Amino acid sequence: MDKVLVICGPTASGKTSLAIDCAKKLDSAVISADSQIVYKGLDIGTAKPTLKERAGVPHYMIDVAEPTCDYSVSDYCGQALPIIYDIINSGKVPVICGGTGFYINSLLFDFSYGGVAADEAVRKKYYAIAEEHGKEYLHSLLENIDPESAAKLHPNDVKRVVRALEICETGGKKKSDLADGNTKRFDYLAVAVDYPREELYARIEKRVDDMFDSGLVQEVKGLVSCGVNETCRCMQAIGYKEVLECLKNGDNQSTMRGIIKQNTRRYAKRQITFFKKLNGLVWLKPQEATAENIMELLNNAKY
Repeated sequence: MDKVLVICGPTASGKTSLAIDCAKKLDSAVISADSQIVYKGLDIGTAKPTLKERAGVPHYMIDVAEPTCDYSVSDYCGQALPIIYDIINSGKVPVICGGTGFYINSLLFDFSYGGVAADEAVRKKYYAIAEEHGKEYLHSLLENIDPESAAKLHPNDVKRVVRALEICETGGKKKSDLADGNTKRFDYLAVAVDYPREELYARIEKRVDDMFDSGLVQEVKGLVSCGVNETCRCMQAIGYKEVLECLKNGDNQSTMRGIIKQNTRRYAKRQITFFKKLNGLVWLKPQEATAENIMELLNNAKY
C-alpha cells in the first residue's frame, strides 16, 4: 500500500518546522491539513508559514480558497487527494501536516459509504433540512441515530453527513455498521509532539502575543474592508472572531488577547483528545521530535 507521513497534534507544537525538516529529508512536499490556512488573506492569525519559512519545500493546500468561500472537508479532500497521489506516483512520500483532525482523517480513510444505493428523494430532503435549520442541526440528527458516525464527521461536511443519514433511512442499518466506513487509503506513520501541558500553554501564549505584534488586528480590519464579515466561515476561527467582536463593540484589546489565549488553550485540549483516537499515532517528547528520529521510525514502521 502507498505510504504517507503525518505530522499532527495541537496548535503551537512545532508541526510546521518539523514537517519541513522531514520533507527535506524525503525530498518531498508538505500538504497542509489546516482548515484556516486554506483561506487567502488569513496569514497572521493562522500562523501561515511564509515563503522564507517554507525553505524551498513545496507546500500545497495553502491559499486555495477565497475568504468569502464556504469551504468544506469534502472540498479539501477533493483537492488534496490528487496532489498526494501525484507525489506518491513520483516515487516520494508525501508529508501531511496540520492540526485539523477531520481534514487528516478525510485523507487517510475512505468514507465513501458504499454498498447502499442512493435515494435522491431522501438526499434532497436532508439537504433541505440543512438549508432551513443549519448544518449543526443536520449533524445532530445523525448524532441521535448513529453517534459513532457523527463523531467522525464535521458538521460542515454536509455531503457525508447527508450520505450517512441516507444510509440509515434507506439501508436499514447505521453507516457505522458498514465495513467500508474506515478503510485506510494509505499506510501511514503519524507522529505528534507531546509537550507537557504547561509548556504547550506557554508556547500558545507566546504565539498569540507574536500575532498581535505582527499586526493581527490590522489583518482583520483589512479583511473586513474587503467584505469579509462574521457570516463568513473563516471569521469563526479563533483569533479572528474575537478581534472582529472587539472591533464591533469597542472592547479592550488586552481583554481580547486574554480571551484568544484561553480559547486557543481549550482548542489545543480538544485537538489532543481527537488525535489520541488516531490509530497508531506516535507521541514524541520534544527532544525526540527530530527529522532524523522520524526517518528512522518511517523506515522501521510495520503497518
